[in-house]
Amino acid sequence: MTSYLRRLLRTGAAYQLADAVSKVIALVTLPLYTRHLTSADYGTAELILTTIILCSIVLRLGLGEAFVRFHYLDADPVRRRALARTAVGTLLAITTVAALLIVVFAAPVSRLLLGTEQVDVLRAGALGLWAFTNLELAYALLRVEERARDFAIASLINVALTVTLTVVLVVGLDQGAFGLVLGNYAASAAVLLGLWWVERHVLGLPSRPQLGPMLRFGLPTVPAEVSVFLIFFIDRLWLYRAESPDEAGLYSLSVKLAGIVVFTVRAFQYAWPPLAYSIESDEEAARVYARIATYYVLFTGLVVAGIALLGRWVVRIFAAPEFYAAHEALPWVSLGWALYGLFLVLVAMAGRAKVTVRNAPAALCGLGANVVLLVLLVPSLGIAGAGLALVGAYAVTLVAMWALTRKLFPVAFEWGRLLRLVAVIGALTAAGELLLPTDGVVGFVSRALVLAALPLALIATRFFRPGELRAARGLLSRSRRGPREAPAAG
Repeated sequence: MTSYLRRLLRTGAAYQLADAVSKVIALVTLPLYTRHLTSADYGTAELILTTIILCSIVLRLGLGEAFVRFHYLDADPVRRRALARTAVGTLLAITTVAALLIVVFAAPVSRLLLGTEQVDVLRAGALGLWAFTNLELAYALLRVEERARDFAIASLINVALTVTLTVVLVVGLDQGAFGLVLGNYAASAAVLLGLWWVERHVLGLPSRPQLGPMLRFGLPTVPAEVSVFLIFFIDRLWLYRAESPDEAGLYSLSVKLAGIVVFTVRAFQYAWPPLAYSIESDEEAARVYARIATYYVLFTGLVVAGIALLGRWVVRIFAAPEFYAAHEALPWVSLGWALYGLFLVLVAMAGRAKVTVRNAPAALCGLGANVVLLVLLVPSLGIAGAGLALVGAYAVTLVAMWALTRKLFPVAFEWGRLLRLVAVIGALTAAGELLLPTDGVVGFVSRALVLAALPLALIATRFFRPGELRAARGLLSRSRRGPREAPAAG
């Protein structure tokens, strides 16, 4: 079990190294951006960026998921290369046509999405859609071969270019939302072209015999993935159109400040499928799935607790004063993202059983719950209501997904430990939030002490099994020695 955990942590950290760097840079530059962008500008840019991801899911046709799954079903290098060529060629054709259509019809699309004509922002978004979608598949080529070093280098170059272009456009040239969108995706386009040059052997015409099975596997995942992501998308669109762009901007800032949770989920999303599908024994896989789920809840639970207790100070440090209200949604957004990571565990169970059509009904249940909760909560609670709706939606999605997949690939989750974990962390965090000061040194220190006490409370309640703490210390020790030992290993 320790070897699987070490592999997951190693690959996840490598895949998200650039994202970790970008999150740090984003926090450092956030005071700069929030002083050169209005909350409405920020809300517009973030709505465009979120729309790009949503449209990308549709355009990918599930090819990325199919490519990762099929790669591990056939070890022949020639057929694997043809599989990659089929995915890359098909996606390039689809995204090129889609981006050109958006450029031509930018004005009506802008009115439909934003309620106003912001043609330049939409056209920058068209470039973003093309670059982001193809770059995700290019990264997948590196992930299936576990070329974490190449992945990290490409991602770090992307971060450096993005930060440079964004600062020039937003701060230097005062281009507002247009500058934020263009800066993000002009860099991605440049990195994509570089990766295509390096991986030029995967460029070519698709193989029709391979495309059919890939689509049969991948297309059923699209409605589910769209429905899942719509939960993240609808809250911003709802706030933008039903409330105001300013409210959407504050909510989007809370997502940005929940960066450590988002980082964890993204790392898990990249590293988990290759690990989950590479385990040959179903019995071993079921055991690994259950234990990884417990450890994931442990880590994200502690992180969400920290954000809930100390989120107000985070907003004060990293945002301009007019953005302070973003703290109201911050704990709920963090918890919503954490729940999304658990959904990925259940998706892997369905994928291992090669039954992906049940993902969509679960996601649609969550989407329906999200809309109902937005209607009920946002008018009275504002962005906090949108965050609560996100949490409720993913709670419904998880329950529905578990009910639909538990017999496809049975996994004996550690329900007793999970309930104890949630009860201890939830009770102490709620007590700290309700009873302790919300500002000043006393408030910060007392809340930090509650956070520090959480692991001790878990130990006192015997959450950890014999040997787990010892194994964790050994894993940490090896990770610290790793960089010094790496040259010898080569």
